[in-house]
Amino acid sequence: MTFRFDVPPLDGRLVRLEPLTAAHASDLQVAAEEDRSAYRFTTVPRGWQIEDYLSAHSERAKDGKLAPFAQIRRSDGRAVGCTACWDPRLWPGRSDLCAVEIGWTWLAGSAQRTGINVEAKLLLMQHAFESMDVIRVDLKTDARNQRSRHAIEGLGATFEGVLRSWSQSHTPGEEGRLRDSAMFSVIASDWPTVKARLQARLDRHPGRQPAEG
Repeated sequence: MTFRFDVPPLDGRLVRLEPLTAAHASDLQVAAEEDRSAYRFTTVPRGWQIEDYLSAHSERAKDGKLAPFAQIRRSDGRAVGCTACWDPRLWPGRSDLCAVEIGWTWLAGSAQRTGINVEAKLLLMQHAFESMDVIRVDLKTDARNQRSRHAIEGLGATFEGVLRSWSQSHTPGEEGRLRDSAMFSVIASDWPTVKARLQARLDRHPGRQPAEG
């Protein structure tokens, strides 16, 4: 049985999620070279690596198991990061979708803490639960990444524990090694409360984003 993602562009007030293409390369080259201090545990290409990064995502997307997006800041129309739906899981013995993961996420320094991440997660989860009819959305991060864990918990996701030596490490100097992954989820019965929480957080943002520095 096969499944292929078919996720359209998703529009919010602060961010538009567009399917990732080579047209986003020049903006992402700039975005990737802003303040990189938050990227210790996250794979974020350098500016000169963006074209290879986009090519790799394109290859991953060919089998329909990854739907990558550019995060477009609505205030200036620039791509300021990436995110994705991926790792689709089907109901046992069926061809319809049961669960997905949200990941491959990064944002330029100027786009962090501006509401863009919150709204992007809202848009992706809304599409997953209300259009794709999943019963579960997964999120995970390096267990050492307290900043990311705090951000995921702030979305309303439930912490499910740490899986030891679960995922590839993205920390410089740890190439080829495995990391412990902190696992989180939102399930269908959580979604109405999580959705209301995210919408309330977005109501506190004025819709004007800082200019790139």
